[in-house]
Amino acid sequence: MEKLIIPEQNIINAVCVYIGRQNNVAPEEVEVELMYDDDSGFSAEANINGQTHILTTLNLIEALRQTIKEFLNLDPNATGIELILDDEEGIIAAVR
Repeated sequence: MEKLIIPEQNIINAVCVYIGRQNNVAPEEVEVELMYDDDSGFSAEANINGQTHILTTLNLIEALRQTIKEFLNLDPNATGIELILDDEEGIIAAVR
């Protein structure tokens, strides 16, 4: 399989679906901000009705694996996912 690049907006969408399912709300009700810090790496803040949920890199990968399985029909456990901070594209994911 060649490398697939998932753009920042699609990562945000994956997190919205992931958090929405965990909290029994529609993905449209979830607001997500992706972040990168040199010390802690990748993370995200998801807000639902004023309540903030913090996601770690592991949570972001889990959300992407869920999306890969459901929407791309690929085996999520057979794919390698790498989050990348790109100067032009923001936070993207490379899937192999």
